[in-house]
Amino acid sequence: MRNYIGLIHKDADSDFGVSFPDFPGVVTAGTSLDDARAMAEEALALHIDGLVADGEAIPEPSSLDAVMADPENKEGVAILVALKTEAKKSVRVNVTLPEDVLQQIDAFAEAHGLTRSGFLAKAAKREMELEAA
Repeated sequence: MRNYIGLIHKDADSDFGVSFPDFPGVVTAGTSLDDARAMAEEALALHIDGLVADGEAIPEPSSLDAVMADPENKEGVAILVALKTEAKKSVRVNVTLPEDVLQQIDAFAEAHGLTRSGFLAKAAKREMELEAA
């Protein structure tokens, strides 16, 4: 099981906020430290599941030294947050497609809020499921 660093922040008259340096924009909060830790595990798992569903790569956890070397992180208290999901490692591959097909894939994926990799992964899974049925 992998652990990522979460940073707990607490301002006067606020809940305990948690952010993840390895996942900018992923934040959560709890009314107590225990609640914040539980919410952090849930937020991390949901975000990773979303990355996997979109076919995105999951970053390796940063070291504590690397996280705390960033001046923006100095105000936070570092905690380890366990990744409690069966995240599969994404593997980069090189494929060759006709240019017009690639343009259609990109347009479709963007229109449906997917990445190219996420769309291709979903399409491949769907095709394999249809073949198995």
